[in-house]
Amino acid sequence: MASSKLKMAKRLEGNGSNIWLEIDKLIAENQALNLGQGFPDFFPPDHVRQGLANTASDANPFLQQYARSSGHPRLVKALSQVYSPIFKREIDPLNEILVTIGADGSLFNTALGLINPGDEAIIIEPYFDVYAPHVKLAGGIPIFIPLKPTTTGPITSSAEWKLDKHELAMKFNKKTKLIYLNTPNNPLGKVYTQDELQLIADLCIEHDVICLADEVYEWMVYPGQKHIKIATLPGMFERTITVGSAGKTFSVTGWKLGWSIGPNYLMDALRTLHQNSIYVCPTPIQEAVGRAFEVELARFGQPDCYFNTIMDELLRKRDKMAAMLKEGGMKPMIPEGGYFMIADCSDLGADIDTANSECKDVQILKWLIRNKRISGIPISAFYSEDHKHYASSYIRFCFFKDDKTLQKAEDIIKKFKK
Repeated sequence: MASSKLKMAKRLEGNGSNIWLEIDKLIAENQALNLGQGFPDFFPPDHVRQGLANTASDANPFLQQYARSSGHPRLVKALSQVYSPIFKREIDPLNEILVTIGADGSLFNTALGLINPGDEAIIIEPYFDVYAPHVKLAGGIPIFIPLKPTTTGPITSSAEWKLDKHELAMKFNKKTKLIYLNTPNNPLGKVYTQDELQLIADLCIEHDVICLADEVYEWMVYPGQKHIKIATLPGMFERTITVGSAGKTFSVTGWKLGWSIGPNYLMDALRTLHQNSIYVCPTPIQEAVGRAFEVELARFGQPDCYFNTIMDELLRKRDKMAAMLKEGGMKPMIPEGGYFMIADCSDLGADIDTANSECKDVQILKWLIRNKRISGIPISAFYSEDHKHYASSYIRFCFFKDDKTLQKAEDIIKKFKK
């Protein structure tokens, strides 16, 4: 047995288990179709790929060397040009933008750069699974509040999940340092309304709290909905870190490039952590993403802008996924944004052991993988221990897949009732 000095640091204890790894192993063992992980299985736009190829062959040798620590000049300039009109203020590319290793890097920098031991951080559930570990690593205390269905019948839309405003207000106190806001939400696909955002903003201002706005699915909002940045509400830019992702924006999740946008005095904390850990992100990828944004800047508002064409494609895939899940005996919930759909799978006839300590949705998913050769992600993975009952029998499926993959899924699901 290893001595006490040869063990993991105590601050990491309890953060090692991961349902994703267990599911991945089960998928491989059963050769199941993977609709769990959130990435497309087809090529991104040609101009995005070509931007990286052109960078590799560019005559400028410095494109293969270290970039500016806080972000490659071409990229931060493009980000400023994209987001200044959206934020309705001039975003300083040198002081109000930090480029990171994926959106995860931005989330990590914010938590470790701003949360002190004993500080509380409010996390709205269901939540992206790194939020709570980041808070704990910083010595903070995660305070969970769940979105709750507002109907007693079948839930048909992500809009039916709401915050209880009185319950939310009770979570704020003098120890509250930060609140996590994810819109559009993963896994629900909920897009927060103006009134919902104003409720959060008013509480942040009243209690002098920072808002960490995870908006990586910002370009993926379906007709009838509008993505509103909480940082654009009065008094909120001054206390908000907004997180974006090149992987989600341009369908290149393997590039692992993200960014944070916020006021200089908050960004200074993120930069300090970044400089003393990652230090700098890959220059060629930053250059390629900068070039990709420049192409889209010239297309903004035009039919061929990728942010428009991707929505046309996603809407078609979303509706196809909803139809096939319903045909297979599941109850899909239509998302307002993002590229995930959750479905109630309680009527599939899965083998459920009530004596088993595993959540019901985990048991259903394992049954699907072993018996139907198809996989998603159990929603309980997005909840704290006390609130996993809200997951019930829900499984998350990713529909941002090649049409051939979706056809395979449909062929499998059609056999469910048989």
